[in-house]
Amino acid sequence: MKRLEHFMGEGWQLRPAGGATGEAYVAEQGNQKIFIKRNSSPFLAVLSAEGIVPKLLWTKRLENGDVITAQRWVEGRELKSYEMNDDRVAALLSKIHQSKDLLDMFKRMGNLPLTPEQILLKVKQKTGQFYIQDPYIVDAMKWLSKNIPAYNDENLVVCHADVNHNNWIHNGNDNLFLIDWDGAQVADPVLDIAPLLYLYIPREDWPLWLEIYGVDMDDGMLSRMQWYMVAQCVENIIWYWQRNEFDEITKWSDLLNQIIQEAEKNK
Repeated sequence: MKRLEHFMGEGWQLRPAGGATGEAYVAEQGNQKIFIKRNSSPFLAVLSAEGIVPKLLWTKRLENGDVITAQRWVEGRELKSYEMNDDRVAALLSKIHQSKDLLDMFKRMGNLPLTPEQILLKVKQKTGQFYIQDPYIVDAMKWLSKNIPAYNDENLVVCHADVNHNNWIHNGNDNLFLIDWDGAQVADPVLDIAPLLYLYIPREDWPLWLEIYGVDMDDGMLSRMQWYMVAQCVENIIWYWQRNEFDEITKWSDLLNQIIQEAEKNK
């Protein structure tokens, strides 16, 4: 942080803005307030231009190679879990997934798409690394291997890959932003849709939510959602298992079993 304070110059006060990376800061000088981040998403300019994130003010490179970005500070709040059923969430996610500029820039950077096979391999490596032999996990891994969804290059989009309600910011001017793009991937849009629906939207509202988003609720969509969500459940169980958070393990295990049972029943 001292390097950043020196870079910003006299009169600027910096404080950590939170977040998992510890690379984000709030900078204040008098009435000015901006959001500073070290080595943020390289397509922040496109996200800003499309109104997906707060406006990008400037980007500068430090002598050590770090890239510093400054964004307009938004006086807003995170969405509550129940607010994820707002039409604007579906509309903004649809706008993101339909952005050709985002997709073109991501591909120009040399990033390869995230395929179901890669997701499965990643989960297998994690279960092997921690020697997890829980029967629920073992059965889930077999199910994932047997039910890998079809992969179509034409359907790939830029996915945020962490649509947790804490990453949706609503400001006083009725604007909605999706922040924290460090984990973005080119993938099947269901990578974002599945957790958003399963975790936040009542089942009876799924068809309407998807209609606002712009797709139909059919068997193909549901089976893809089931596969991606089972994979996420396994990853989350492993994550909480490492931290001995057994209540969370139970929650994710229950959801995992529910999805697999429904998928098998509908075959």
